[in-house]
Amino acid sequence: QVQLKETGGGLVQAGGSLRLSCEGSGRTLSHYAVGWFRQAPGKEREFVAVMNWNGETAYYADSVKGRFTLSRDNAKNTVSLLMNSLTPEDTAVYYCAASLGSWYELTQNNVNAWGQGTLVTVSS
Repeated sequence: QVQLKETGGGLVQAGGSLRLSCEGSGRTLSHYAVGWFRQAPGKEREFVAVMNWNGETAYYADSVKGRFTLSRDNAKNTVSLLMNSLTPEDTAVYYCAASLGSWYELTQNNVNAWGQGTLVTVSS
């Protein structure tokens, strides 16, 4: 089973950008669809974005579409989430998730591996 570790969280002002990275170890990420979820204070964890195993297909939640961009480098076993035009509503713990299933079937219930999460705080 792959292990995941997120990096890149932090504090940023509204309108700013951050890049989150998810690094896999123990197994190649190229076998997995990789997505991101987030959980804001007092709210349930929600889907953010997902990319298929080879990076050809990405799907985004409406709330981040046009602002967030996924990319992956299977040679480096990493998936990145570039977040632009951040707003305070994007404040959350962001989790990387890997699934052996199809990218279009990714839900919180069929994730094979989770990262520990990284906190993103957007100040107004």
